Amino acid sequence: MQSDRENDIQQIRELKARTRPFPLTPTPIHVPDDVLADLKTRLAATRWADDLGNEDWHYGVPRTYLQELIGKWLDDYDWRTAEKHLNEYENYFVEVDGVKIHLLRKPGTGPDPKPLILTGGWPWVVTHLLPVADRLADPAAFGADPAESYDVIVATLPGSGFSTPVSRPDLNFWKIADLWHKLMTETLGYEKYFAAGSDMGALVTEQLGHKYPDELYAIHLGSSIPLDMFGGERPWDLTGGAAIPPGVPAPIREQIESFQKRFVAHVAVHVLDSSTIGHGLTDSPAGMLAWVLERWTNWSDNDGNVENVWSKDEILTNATIFWVTNSISTSMRLYANAARYPWQPSHNRIPVIEAPTGITFVGYENPPGVTTEHRVEDFRNGPKAKWFNAVNLTAHERGGHFGTWEVPDEWADDARRTFHGRAR
Repeated sequence: MQSDRENDIQQIRELKARTRPFPLTPTPIHVPDDVLADLKTRLAATRWADDLGNEDWHYGVPRTYLQELIGKWLDDYDWRTAEKHLNEYENYFVEVDGVKIHLLRKPGTGPDPKPLILTGGWPWVVTHLLPVADRLADPAAFGADPAESYDVIVATLPGSGFSTPVSRPDLNFWKIADLWHKLMTETLGYEKYFAAGSDMGALVTEQLGHKYPDELYAIHLGSSIPLDMFGGERPWDLTGGAAIPPGVPAPIREQIESFQKRFVAHVAVHVLDSSTIGHGLTDSPAGMLAWVLERWTNWSDNDGNVENVWSKDEILTNATIFWVTNSISTSMRLYANAARYPWQPSHNRIPVIEAPTGITFVGYENPPGVTTEHRVEDFRNGPKAKWFNAVNLTAHERGGHFGTWEVPDEWADDARRTFHGRAR
């Protein structure tokens, strides 16, 4: 039980936290005109590959659709409109231990918004997280309880997007978690905070919940990835070198093969050859767009058409962020460094991630043979459960890998349930 004096001190601290100004000075995003002019020059000079018989995307992104996008990028796309939208938020550029970090902030509108750091993955850019940032910062605008408001800080992974150029060659998810914690507790001065993320950002968030559980209220995830995913002898191989066992029913076999095809080549190239392919993608905007477009298409729940999730303008905004920041190669390096510098636990307690954890599961990423109805049960009975102090698990029929963009209402509602009542 706290004494009256302790309660008074706590109330004073909370009042100061609510009334103090944000300690950084905002800097609007502005891409120089010559960078945009060079992009158009390169687009106009694209040399096209022969691509016979690829109308069904069997061999990857087809030339016909890529040419449509390149044509629009060249003649009918306005980056300044997208830039203006990004600058409707507060943008900050800060260094932590010499590492440049781009932060986009959506201040909370409620009576007592608590800090929340939100992190995406690859090939995510800051725009993918804005729908959830909006909903968590200003819940009343979306029909939710205004008291459930958070001061949302969208942090871009070093080496990605506007968190460039990168100053260290060795950064990976668990080293970035240390930067995030120092950012939140020292640079921004928060005693405790919430954290949320998906994909590589989920690993960063999990590491925060593992190493700094006493300084986090709770975490929410869009991906349940064990922190040792990139350990072992074959970190580039999601199958672990194991073949599908004989006797697996044909429908399940097809689901396993489809699931593996979605990610195996991606992880292998990024772990083993990120710089090799990065040289080509850095030189060619058409090649870079094809590489990221394949992931946006095959990882999203789009009913066979990526434009059911992103419009052409939105696709090109996302690609332009990669291009103008020259970040495609350095962003991919995070995979290689996750394997080169394997995760080591900070303690041996169970669960590994002690911070209260919520997870949003989406139907397009259901494991082979598992329905949405049984997704939570499958997780609780599976090997991943031991990693988490799970307090809120929710499965949704729709939604793919980019859940913060694809199903933002559901994602934000899930995060609110995870965080509710934990800021004490």
